[in-house]
Amino acid sequence: MAAPGSTAPAVGAMSASALAEIDTLLASTDHLLATNYPGDDGSRQPVHTVYVPADRYSPSLPAEWGERALAAVDAHGALEVQAGLEKLSALLGQDAACAAAVVPRVLAKLQSEPIEDLRIDFEDGYGDRGDEVEDADALAAAAAVIEAVATGQAPPFIGIRFKCFEAATRARGLRTLDLFVTALASAGELPSGLMLTVPKVSTVEQVQAMALAVAELERVHALPAGRLRFEVQVETPQLILGADGTSPVARLAHVVPGRISALHYGTYDYSASLEISAQYQSMEHPVADFAKEVMQLAVAGTGIRLSDGSTNVMPVGAGVEGAWRLHGRLVRRSLERGFYQGWDLHAAQLPSRFSATYAFYRDGYAAGAARLRNYLRAADAGRDAAGDAAGDAAANGAVMDEPATARALAGFVCRGLDCGAISAAEIESDVAVPVSRLQKLAHP
Repeated sequence: MAAPGSTAPAVGAMSASALAEIDTLLASTDHLLATNYPGDDGSRQPVHTVYVPADRYSPSLPAEWGERALAAVDAHGALEVQAGLEKLSALLGQDAACAAAVVPRVLAKLQSEPIEDLRIDFEDGYGDRGDEVEDADALAAAAAVIEAVATGQAPPFIGIRFKCFEAATRARGLRTLDLFVTALASAGELPSGLMLTVPKVSTVEQVQAMALAVAELERVHALPAGRLRFEVQVETPQLILGADGTSPVARLAHVVPGRISALHYGTYDYSASLEISAQYQSMEHPVADFAKEVMQLAVAGTGIRLSDGSTNVMPVGAGVEGAWRLHGRLVRRSLERGFYQGWDLHAAQLPSRFSATYAFYRDGYAAGAARLRNYLRAADAGRDAAGDAAGDAAANGAVMDEPATARALAGFVCRGLDCGAISAAEIESDVAVPVSRLQKLAHP
């Protein structure tokens, strides 16, 4: 053993064989964590998904929705958009400073990118129109998407929801999926933001069937393995608690690793399945919160995103202000609970979606930026954030953040940047680092 003060390397007592045995024991754990829990990849997640019946989609639809959203705000502001957005901010409880930052950003968003994610719906919003009609609409939808991408009218994310894999609709759903993807693939490269949504999933086997379907489409069209990922709609209680007492939703990421991009909560199908009376079906009902908490636990660390559902109270007619208040509150509630995406079903919901979303990020930005700046300065100075930095934090009245919290703060700011609530110039001024460094901190 080296004498105290000696420069000789320290020698531990554990044998090489014992250390090797520990490594062998934990090899499967290392593999599981590396392959099944890769974490979020840092790519953009849309703040919402807009659903439109398949026969109503055209390349110009996003711009038309933006115009309709602005018209709704115009009417609310006595034919003046600025005044309408200011009144909306007041309705949603935003103070003057927050509204001053939110209003111009919402206006710019509605003019430039009113829809972030669009789902062309062949399921509940479309119904059963017969095979001949649906075949034609599937091909027309693909042609419209191709045109929208080519002309720059497509939102960043776009795709279809087809009929579910229950026996009565399985063949129809698979045929629509096949026709749509085949038409896109035949025209050239698939849209980078292509989304495929599987509704009313109730068993693990239905998700495995979807994985088989997209793998076959990849094979037929010579696509890279894993190119076609899909979203799973959680709309049935059987996916939360299975017949054997386990939670099937917790198995999904592991039976088809790398295939699922997101879980979307279906507010009304799920609530109805539990016999909740129609007037009490809501995104904030206790049964909804329970299901969504299980979903969060099921995909934590897997890189699978989460989306909340929708409200069926539309901001139209005499009830516009009440509907905006409700929608804005529910959007904020979802964001505070870690659901950074939701569904919108009407153009007049876009102003309250973006106003509430931007206010969420603006409200937390100043404090978050200061904490990140302090954390990164301590890291650059070579100090332990839990050691020497503690004195600085106390002296400055700041918060002493752990690395995991710093990652969460960076993720929050990056999400605000992605949706337009925060600018890159603000980040580089207030956090005093390039955006690229913040992104690396958020997604190491």
